[in-house]
Amino acid sequence: MKDSAGNVIKRKKALSVSPLKTSQTMGACLAFLGVQGAIPIMHGSQGCTAFAKVFFVRHFREPVPLSSTAMDQVSSVMGADDNIVDAMKLLCDKNAPALLGVATTGLAETQGADLNIAIHRFREKHPEHAVTRAVLVNTPDFAGSFEIGFAKAVHGILETIVPKDTATPGAKAKQVTVLCSANLTPGDLEYVEDTLIDFGLAPLLIPNLSGSLDGHLGDQAFNPLTDGGVSVGQIATAGDSIATLVIGESLHNTGDWFGKFVSKDDAPMPVHKFGLLMGLEGVDAWLATLSQISGQPVPNKYRRHRKQLQDAMLDTHFMLGMVRVAVAGDGDLVLGFSRLLKGMGGDIVAAVVPCPSPAVTAMTEQLPDVTPIIGDLEELEKGCRDHRAQILIANSHGVESAERLGIPILRAGFPQYDLIGGFQRTWVGYKGTQQALFDLANLFLQQHEDVQPYHSVYSQKKDEELRQAGNSAFKGSTPMAQSG
Repeated sequence: MKDSAGNVIKRKKALSVSPLKTSQTMGACLAFLGVQGAIPIMHGSQGCTAFAKVFFVRHFREPVPLSSTAMDQVSSVMGADDNIVDAMKLLCDKNAPALLGVATTGLAETQGADLNIAIHRFREKHPEHAVTRAVLVNTPDFAGSFEIGFAKAVHGILETIVPKDTATPGAKAKQVTVLCSANLTPGDLEYVEDTLIDFGLAPLLIPNLSGSLDGHLGDQAFNPLTDGGVSVGQIATAGDSIATLVIGESLHNTGDWFGKFVSKDDAPMPVHKFGLLMGLEGVDAWLATLSQISGQPVPNKYRRHRKQLQDAMLDTHFMLGMVRVAVAGDGDLVLGFSRLLKGMGGDIVAAVVPCPSPAVTAMTEQLPDVTPIIGDLEELEKGCRDHRAQILIANSHGVESAERLGIPILRAGFPQYDLIGGFQRTWVGYKGTQQALFDLANLFLQQHEDVQPYHSVYSQKKDEELRQAGNSAFKGSTPMAQSG
């Protein structure tokens, strides 16, 4: 059915078939993994944590520090707040983390976890661990999605670590705070950092997966904490930046809140909001804002990259103009690709997201001819068949759907477990957009390589008549004529 605005289709099924959604608990844990010296803790059973850890390890192909409060049958009934206290104490005693991030699971939320009481008990019982910061967020996996849990964790990190009273926007003359969407890869984040540095600015990315999960080899043989990322001390200075940049619609509300949270009457915090930095308009807006903040002109290399993207758009518009594409994933990702392909003249025949989100609202406003579908991979396959989609964009869960549909797939989003290096790919910026267009155009060409030439039935019938007429004439001719 459609919502009151008439442009979002919501499923009416009582269950998910081939679920598209990745839980918001995992999204929150990913945000914590972007903080240096952190350990994410899932408040739930050990099985919940093991399942999530498999996702992270298969996607990033790295060891991932992830702990559990190990709820069992008794604590699930009688209460598990003490499990949180015990888990936090154990990890602090063994590893002395800079940050403990606790994200609830569906089991804990159904049981009735009280995170405020748990953190109060921990601080009261164990004052020796006061130096370790703790962020607790409610992220039931029966609601929301990956990017929503990530946004909740970012909000919790800022609220817990950034001092409201002593924050002074503009105190750090070159520093810019950047709130980064869950759909930005480590490669994307490196691009964001590089552009800020090229404008003479000091980037402060929150969280920063490009430092912790970018595929580097650590100096230590074993490290139970996150290796790299933004430090707790750096996060504490986020309110002193000259501006806050927000990438991804899922964090726009957090960006607005943070701007008000740290602003003073005589020192407001400017907040600039963007979608995923894909396509000419998106990247143009990003670079223009950096030029405005820094007072520096756009470097020549980005001007050249823009011309290269324009040429790539000319080269690929023959394939991507009017192409029928289906996109599935979290809202920020679906909106980013939908904008890009609509700008190329493509047709988004199915845009499937796991739940309502700010990106879905933005999609209905900015792309009125694209109808978002709140659903799963079954709805995706139905939309592809009904509208004869030619290309699918989805994570690795969509591979089997693409095989059943007989169309190529471009893997994007989380998780990607059947493609080496997918987590590191750069999608944003002029160069990232250029490569995405090339890949989509090549997928379109690939599915036409084995197409056989079409022969009209009428042409075949005429050829048969002529052949038969020729045979009859040959049989009726004289031997002399046949020998001649």
